[in-house]
Amino acid sequence: MSNQKQQKPTLTGQRFKTRKRDEKERFDPTQFQESVVQGLNQTGTDLEAVAKFLDFSGAKLDYRRYAETLFDILVAGGMLAPGGALSDDMTRTNFCLFTAPEDVKTMKAYAQVFNKLIRRYKYLEKGFEEEIKKLLLFLNGFSESERNKLAMLTGILLANGNLSASILSSLFNDNLVKEGLSPAFAVKLFKSWISEKDINSVAASLRKVGMDNRLMELFPVNKRSYDHFSKYFTDAELKELSDFARNQQSLGARKELQKELQEQMSQGVSFKEIIAYGKEEIKKSSISEQMMIGIVWTSVMSLVEWNKKEELVTEQAIKQLKQHSPLLKAFTTQGLSELTLLLRVQDYCYDNIHFMKAFQKIVLLLYKVEVVSEEAILKWYTKAHLAKGKSVFLEQMKKFVEWLKNAEEDGESVLLPSCIDVS
Repeated sequence: MSNQKQQKPTLTGQRFKTRKRDEKERFDPTQFQESVVQGLNQTGTDLEAVAKFLDFSGAKLDYRRYAETLFDILVAGGMLAPGGALSDDMTRTNFCLFTAPEDVKTMKAYAQVFNKLIRRYKYLEKGFEEEIKKLLLFLNGFSESERNKLAMLTGILLANGNLSASILSSLFNDNLVKEGLSPAFAVKLFKSWISEKDINSVAASLRKVGMDNRLMELFPVNKRSYDHFSKYFTDAELKELSDFARNQQSLGARKELQKELQEQMSQGVSFKEIIAYGKEEIKKSSISEQMMIGIVWTSVMSLVEWNKKEELVTEQAIKQLKQHSPLLKAFTTQGLSELTLLLRVQDYCYDNIHFMKAFQKIVLLLYKVEVVSEEAILKWYTKAHLAKGKSVFLEQMKKFVEWLKNAEEDGESVLLPSCIDVS
């Protein structure tokens, strides 16, 4: 019948061969480990030969698939089971980091092996960071000597830029912190890192990944204080790290103080009350007047949403600073505080491009309302200015400074000349 659907033909008795590229390879690191271990056993302690072997073997061994196994072997001599113990059922090598001599020269040589390997095979970079994070979590499964060597190596790799400081997050593991392994490991790591670079470089790396404010987490909650941190690392001959932590603590306190001052100003609290609060904080927190004037300046300037047009932003700034001049005056009772304020103004005007042309008028206003003196302005102009925007700002102030000098020499009363308007 014409309307009846015809039955589709079927194929029977045929087998289709799966293409090789469509087959999913079974994950089996055993043969991979055998090949790497055999090569390491042949090269022995010659790390140049090890580096060449690893370079050559990457062309025929699947480093991408077995990256974790590769790094386990290079560090511990074989694949690591969860917790850090070596797997029992595979061939191991004694030519690895954990069996190497515990000295700086050897650790630097091993760092070069890892550096060359990762530079040659860039795709291993992420896997290597994950490996280090894993190894740090396994610290309680390693001997003290093994931990020391891993710490020294990690410090060198951090200094050389082969690792991100984000790997330190593994050290905040509760069990490691509770057992005291985290701070002990950190001592060796930071000594190695600082000896390769300096504390400023280390601090920059920590800040880049938000680790600068987390170092206290190396200790249990009940010991998470600056005093304990300072004593521990100072006793371990790492005073640079103690000082860095103190500066971070001070920075945190300054940020909180600025936030509080800004809130008080925005809520309309009287200048008298704000000044009393600020002076009390100077006593209580042992901060200098110079530090306080910097905080007050930042708070005052943060209250306003500034116009993007230069001619309008100058008017805004003059109005804002006139209004808050009693606050600025209260914390510039010393010559050094006046100079500090001038430097903060210069820094601010340079970093905020719309304020570049406003610098002169801001300084003249501060002079007119007696926040800064002629002595402070002359000192800033002659030798104490910053390099930032130096030529622009000195040129802006040139005529006024010449007038100040002439008035000083003539013994006249130094009043703002009528030709210079800050209104």
